[in-house]
Amino acid sequence: MEIRSLDDRESVRGAIEAHGQAWRAAYAGVLPDEVLERVTVDPEPAVLDRWLDRLPDRDSPGVALGAQVGGTVRGYVFVRWGETKPFVGSSEAGLKEVYVHPDWWGGGLGTELVGTGIDATPSDIEAVALEALAENEIGRSFYESRGFALDGHSEIAIGEDSYETVIYRRPLGGTLR
Repeated sequence: MEIRSLDDRESVRGAIEAHGQAWRAAYAGVLPDEVLERVTVDPEPAVLDRWLDRLPDRDSPGVALGAQVGGTVRGYVFVRWGETKPFVGSSEAGLKEVYVHPDWWGGGLGTELVGTGIDATPSDIEAVALEALAENEIGRSFYESRGFALDGHSEIAIGEDSYETVIYRRPLGGTLR
């Protein structure tokens, strides 16, 4: 496994496939089938372009990393700091996304991605915050086993419906692994 920047079309293509497959597996029974079916696993060029535009840059500081195995990105993480979500404090980074293709769950890719993403934060960042669907037991178990603590609730709109979310925080320091 190699952790590398998501910075070209092929690495982003792998991230999109991992994202789509992870959504379909983790959110089955949580989100409606029609929502899950709309999440792409084989992106058209316009979808690749939109994802490339989402990558961190000077105006949106952060890091986008992929876990490459056998020449293909099998998972990715986006960590951002500065202007992020309302629940992310000024001395915190937001763990915006971490997804691993379900065929690679349990192999350490997610832990390595989150750890490397956290390691890339500026020295003045004191904690990492994230938001997850409250019914996402797979994600919640992953975060809790890596030292993230429940710190609140919120809601998010997906499709036509609204879903309860949970907010997690983890102070920096110590080890994830």
